[in-house]
Amino acid sequence: MTARIGSVTLPNPVMTASGTAGHADELGRYVDLSTLGAVVVKSLLFEPWAGNPAPRVHATDGGMINSVGLQGPGVEAWLAHDLPRLRKAGARVVASIWGRSVEEYEKAASMLQGADVVAVEVNLSCPNTHAGRSLFAHDPSATEEVMAATAVAGVPRWAKLSPNTHLLVEVAAAAARGGAEAVTLVNTVLAMALDEAGEPRLGSGHAGGGLSGAAIHPVAVRAVHDVRAAHPDLPIIGVGGVRDARTAQELLDAGADAVQVGTASFADPRACAKVLAGLGRAT
Repeated sequence: MTARIGSVTLPNPVMTASGTAGHADELGRYVDLSTLGAVVVKSLLFEPWAGNPAPRVHATDGGMINSVGLQGPGVEAWLAHDLPRLRKAGARVVASIWGRSVEEYEKAASMLQGADVVAVEVNLSCPNTHAGRSLFAHDPSATEEVMAATAVAGVPRWAKLSPNTHLLVEVAAAAARGGAEAVTLVNTVLAMALDEAGEPRLGSGHAGGGLSGAAIHPVAVRAVHDVRAAHPDLPIIGVGGVRDARTAQELLDAGADAVQVGTASFADPRACAKVLAGLGRAT
């Protein structure tokens, strides 16, 4: 069950997905966090960020659309208050960072120097920020620049990429050139929901949000498959619609070295543990 992701070795291949397990040990009431491969926390800006107006989530057939807008306490407060709780719980921690410019990514990464984390996941692909549909993860050169800038963190870096581009294989290569030890595939799929009056259901309005959950699992499988075929030596973490051992194994069979469990945890906060147990029985 050991998972090797670049220079990082984890005891098993099951992690939480960023944005679905909080900033600290919120899932610790339901899951022994020390038993998971790692806990990937919600993405952090270098400073506190309020996120988008409510409503922020909307349930759909097979998943949910969110427009939370990356609300968070900022790196400094997270280091002071949340990381110690995770370490006390025995979790292996992966920090996640985001920014609106290369400089903001670099600043967030620099603030993590010396932090007790096993890796930093660089979120290049959230579709519900001020950038709208113009994402770092849609541009190979921008992706490479951000990944190179975040080397100041001093720990292994993973690039979380978007499925909303035909350039995914090229972007993955660019992330590796910039120093990413792995790519996380995939973030949410651009989506929108309207009410009976034809108005957006989410507080972000016509910017829409990101679809996650079971509905995007085939998208994630295809993304992992295509990147693995093009880059056989690039470590891959598969995420998208993982809700049981079968869907986790499908991503592993497509070429992922590890998986993350996300939206399933909203329906069942023990989902990560159940996926891990199921994979253990399968082996």
